[in-house]
Amino acid sequence: MHVTGIQSTRSFVSGLTERHFRLDRGLFCCLQIYLHMKMVFWGPGQLFAIFLVLIVVLVSLWIYFRQSIFRCDSKADLKGKTVIVTGANCGIGFYTALDFAKRNARVILACRDKIKAEKARQEIISLSQNSNVLVGLVDLCYMKSVKDFADKINSEESRLDVLVNNAGVVSTGKPKEITDEGFETIFAGNYFGPFLLTNLLLDLMKKSAPSRIINVSSVVNKFGTIDFDNLNAEKSFQFQKRYFDSKLAQILFTRELARRLEGTGVTANVLHPGSVASKLLRNLFILLRIPIEFFIKLFCKTAEEGAQTSIYLAVSEEVTDISGKYFVDSDIKESETNPLSRDKDIAKQLWDISESLTGLKDK
Repeated sequence: MHVTGIQSTRSFVSGLTERHFRLDRGLFCCLQIYLHMKMVFWGPGQLFAIFLVLIVVLVSLWIYFRQSIFRCDSKADLKGKTVIVTGANCGIGFYTALDFAKRNARVILACRDKIKAEKARQEIISLSQNSNVLVGLVDLCYMKSVKDFADKINSEESRLDVLVNNAGVVSTGKPKEITDEGFETIFAGNYFGPFLLTNLLLDLMKKSAPSRIINVSSVVNKFGTIDFDNLNAEKSFQFQKRYFDSKLAQILFTRELARRLEGTGVTANVLHPGSVASKLLRNLFILLRIPIEFFIKLFCKTAEEGAQTSIYLAVSEEVTDISGKYFVDSDIKESETNPLSRDKDIAKQLWDISESLTGLKDK
């Protein structure tokens, strides 16, 4: 009965093919093989068993993943301290700022969108019961905006204990954008802007020492390179490559910054927050974004969980004297960085060029 069923199916498909669709012989043979495998090897019971095994594996992986997520357990109180978090209106930045507010810090949300920032401010105040939360407007893609923000901080704030350069620009799928200052927006928002902002606030941070600078990079730094002739996409532009390169630049910046800050009481570290379900993919093509976001929700950290390493580096007593290192969770993971990130000559050259391009050398 089983063989007869297969032969009948083959005859039916053969007739249907020859009379109506005129498939070529190779395609017809493939179809016969597929039907044979499906009827002989892939019965309903077997398909159900495979499906069940996949579900068990996925659930087991999910449970393991959830149990292995790092959380900062420091009880440090930040009363009397001032912190700045860039990109604090959503995602990792929001939860980083919220944690600082719960620790009684004076928190400055450095954002480019006033409406979104004010909404985040109100929510943080409500959740933390700390009214000492302010909004500062800055667009890291524009050096003038960075300078204006830094001038305001330096004139109005008496101290700055923690600076978290969290804001990130992906511009997934968008064409190249060059500002009227000549900066390509991905590299500017992720590197040039934070570079300039940090340097303009250094004197205030030195006065407030011990103080800490935390830069949020990414594991994709491994795929980055530094082309000194293409820092503003003068020769070529691929948004993925620009993002990778900018994340490598952040690490090089942190290394050189830490070297220059030795003995000042100011430390600088850089981190990978983990694979986080954030809004960085919001510009991705919808047919790609939906399945990726589904997977991310299952097997990636929430934004609150992704903020834990930034929080740890800002408040933990364990890293008081550590500087210039790359962290994943609470661990130093230098082996997970691009080898170029440890090249001191590249770091110094990038610093010198960045000083010139951002106008820092003229300050």
